Amino acid sequence: MSGAGMLSSAFIILLIALLTFGARLFPFAVFGRSGKAPPAMVTYIGNVLPPAVMILLVVYCVKNVRPLEWPYGVPEAVSIAAVALLYKLTKNNLIAMVGGTILYMVLAQFVFR
Repeated sequence: MSGAGMLSSAFIILLIALLTFGARLFPFAVFGRSGKAPPAMVTYIGNVLPPAVMILLVVYCVKNVRPLEWPYGVPEAVSIAAVALLYKLTKNNLIAMVGGTILYMVLAQFVFR
């Protein structure tokens, strides 16, 4: 990659990082200093959005599963169950998602080849 290409890539990565940080900082900047509770709509979105995103991720992960063809969706089903179990045991999203991903990759690459 040329110097100009690397510079533009670095700029894009920096811009995305700043926008992501800004989006996460925005609610605290707007509602944090006032001492008031955020509007009901913001609270509602904060409560509903995380489970909705998780449901979308699960749907995306199983959209190409063919239950009538080998391996019948077994790696996906086992991995989803592992994520649920890991989350129930640890209450940690990161551990649950990383553990489920690792389990899925092991099953898909080595067990159900």
